[in-house]
Amino acid sequence: MGDDDKASPILHALKEHGISMAVASRSPTPDVAKTFLQTLGISSFFVTLEIFSSWTHKTEHFQRIHATTGVPFTSMLFFDDEDRNIHTVSKMGVTSILVGNGVNLGALRQGLSEFSRKPASSSRIE
Repeated sequence: MGDDDKASPILHALKEHGISMAVASRSPTPDVAKTFLQTLGISSFFVTLEIFSSWTHKTEHFQRIHATTGVPFTSMLFFDDEDRNIHTVSKMGVTSILVGNGVNLGALRQGLSEFSRKPASSSRIE
């Protein structure tokens, strides 16, 4: 039906395996974005929804995710469709994957593969 059909099974599988997930998004209407995630029935999958107006930097999203969850940047995996965000967040130590049309199983596999090659993070995967 839509992108949710691709993402929903991935979200379910990750949650079942105890993987914490968060949203890091810029939106001119954060309340609308959060309501949309609730309408899709997927907001409960995320430990935090860091959705701010478009003036915020992606690094601020990740600093807040870290503060909320205690998860180190090197133990995070990030997917985004903007190369500048991938570049900036990678500098923080986050494994960052550029996606063209959302996160699908192929993108998830690529992310997990790159994440597992990081020396400090290999012990975090179970």
